[in-house]
Amino acid sequence: MEPHYPLFYVFHFYLFGAIALASAITFITRKSPVAAALWLVNTMFSLAALYVMLDAQFIGVMQVLVYAGAIMVVFLFVVMLLNLGHPSELADARGKWWKIAAGLVGLGLLSEIMVIIRTKLPTQLVVPREFNEQQLQKLNAVGIIAEPLFKDYLLAFELTSVLLLVAIAGAVVLGRGRAAGAR
Repeated sequence: MEPHYPLFYVFHFYLFGAIALASAITFITRKSPVAAALWLVNTMFSLAALYVMLDAQFIGVMQVLVYAGAIMVVFLFVVMLLNLGHPSELADARGKWWKIAAGLVGLGLLSEIMVIIRTKLPTQLVVPREFNEQQLQKLNAVGIIAEPLFKDYLLAFELTSVLLLVAIAGAVVLGRGRAAGAR
């Protein structure tokens, strides 16, 4: 028998999925790297919400801390280090259409909050799994993720960290080269 998910759970799953897709498409269509980075952060938050809804809270938190936090800070640091021009040249939000769209999104979120307040929601959004006590004691979310990461995929993990370090060093070299040429 397939599990039956409440309507609001399904609604929010599709809502966060649509937000993630729209943010990803907006991310790749931006001319400004700063605006693109902010849309990527929005995508990462939407994906983290999906992970939490799928009862993978640890992965959701890591999504926010690692991707939306650390990597986006490094990306924005590199963008600002390269000094891409005057801020008015980088602005993506011109005209009043973005204000209208933001107002509509705000009204939609406000109406969703009102619906949540007026309905009595269960305390748990995810259908609980059946576990006995021994399985619960063995269940360790960090260990389940860390064991293959540091055993089977250690080389890929280390190569990724070296790649990020080389990218930061390259950005510093490019930034210094541009600054030296401007003098």
